[in-house]
Amino acid sequence: MYTGKHAHLRPLQPAFIMAGSGETVTYAELEARNNRLAHLFRKLGLKRLDHYAIFMENNSRYIEACGAGERSGLYYTCVNSYLTGNELAYIVGNSESRVLITSMAKLEVAREALRQCPKVELCIVVDGPGESDRIVGLREATSGLPKTPIADECIGTAMLYSSGTTGRPKGILRPLPENPPTQQTPLFDFLQKLWQYREGMIYLSPAPLYHSAPQAAVGLTIRTGGTVIIMESFDPERYLELVEKWGITHSQLVPTMFSRMLKLPQATRSRYDLSSLEIAIHAAAPCPAQVKEDMIKWWGPIIHEYYGATEGLGFTACNSEEWLAHRGTVGRIMLGDLHILDEDMRPCPVGTPGTVWFKTATPFEYFNDPNKTREARSPDGSMSTVGDVGYVDSDGFLYLTDRATFMIISGGVNIYPQECENLLITHPKIADAAVFGVPNADLGEEVKAVVQPMPGISPGPDLAQELMLFCSQSLSRQKVPRSIDFEAELPRLPTGKLYKRLLRDRYWGDKTSRIL
Repeated sequence: MYTGKHAHLRPLQPAFIMAGSGETVTYAELEARNNRLAHLFRKLGLKRLDHYAIFMENNSRYIEACGAGERSGLYYTCVNSYLTGNELAYIVGNSESRVLITSMAKLEVAREALRQCPKVELCIVVDGPGESDRIVGLREATSGLPKTPIADECIGTAMLYSSGTTGRPKGILRPLPENPPTQQTPLFDFLQKLWQYREGMIYLSPAPLYHSAPQAAVGLTIRTGGTVIIMESFDPERYLELVEKWGITHSQLVPTMFSRMLKLPQATRSRYDLSSLEIAIHAAAPCPAQVKEDMIKWWGPIIHEYYGATEGLGFTACNSEEWLAHRGTVGRIMLGDLHILDEDMRPCPVGTPGTVWFKTATPFEYFNDPNKTREARSPDGSMSTVGDVGYVDSDGFLYLTDRATFMIISGGVNIYPQECENLLITHPKIADAAVFGVPNADLGEEVKAVVQPMPGISPGPDLAQELMLFCSQSLSRQKVPRSIDFEAELPRLPTGKLYKRLLRDRYWGDKTSRIL
């Protein structure tokens, strides 16, 4: 979110506008905000490579919460704003965050987390007053601090969290060069050229800002000298209205957003002028082929797709023409060195599925977790994987067919079933539990639980409702099963490992892909 250059070139141009409230923040004002918060970080003793966390909804202070870290050499962890206090506390503690930035809307959850995070020195509320020495308001905390840059500016970056099929979420740590914030990373240079970001562009951001993709897109727009329109939350017709109102040129979405816009009445879809759109990018979840075809028919060949894990192992991409010629692909390799390998680490023939491995495009490690880092790498340490399964065609285009990790992607959000399974098993009426994704035409996948009741416990709708309520008391809403089925006994291997694929395959029927 570096604003230094454009704060001088175009001080009065809006850097971003909040779609709902209309609040406008110019480059000059954003520059001042970034710098005051960076000075506060230094005043608190945060130095290069230290950590802080951000936990709030999309609001007008989110950009500076990231931008100040980018100006002061810090790692900032943007946390899913729907997490519970316990879930937030784990990430804040694990990331070794010394400061937590939150909002009035999320303060109650933040307070709950802070009770479990004694190493957090300060909680900053961006849009409200302070209430103690430990919880302070942003305005009072930065009052009187300079609006000019700190003396020792250096580039910082996000340390976001990803999770595996078992255990807790993992922080993805990338090396941070000792460069000035004016010098963006080579990856961002590449993306800026690929998606034709330019001065004067107008970017519509419909997704939560804690996601890595919206963060990157918003940051690139501001570095390029464009204007960002930030939706507080997504609404399909409102999105179309904003495209027309602001003359949107670029946007990035997830397939669920496509699906919801396509379900609008034809009269509604035709009501808005979308001719300003130059590029619409999608990722985060596989897009059903029919949905993508319908979007290209509607918007024209401006739809670009990419595939890449948060870990930054590699990157594939395709434009509309390439996708239409290779229906279902997630693109051709553009960063990293792609390999499709069988269980014995031997190359798979063209068209034959195997585990997707990359000789890493950008180095990473899981923060303070060498074991998980090692597990994600090949025996010789030269390649990494997140467990996706796919194949490459004769033209070098990648297709995904499965997830070895059983990770669920629902509406573009990654959900890891082990946490819910572990919780369900603690219920006194449940002997065993399996959680996985099942098809959902709108979200791509939804969370399904299949449970084995204890002897003498009758299965049925009442028990299912009781279990969903039980889960909702400990898990964020995205992780709670939308439905629960019952089995007399769940399939387990002799080793005790749950053979979840047998269960999941019943719900996917004869689909050739386990990814919608």
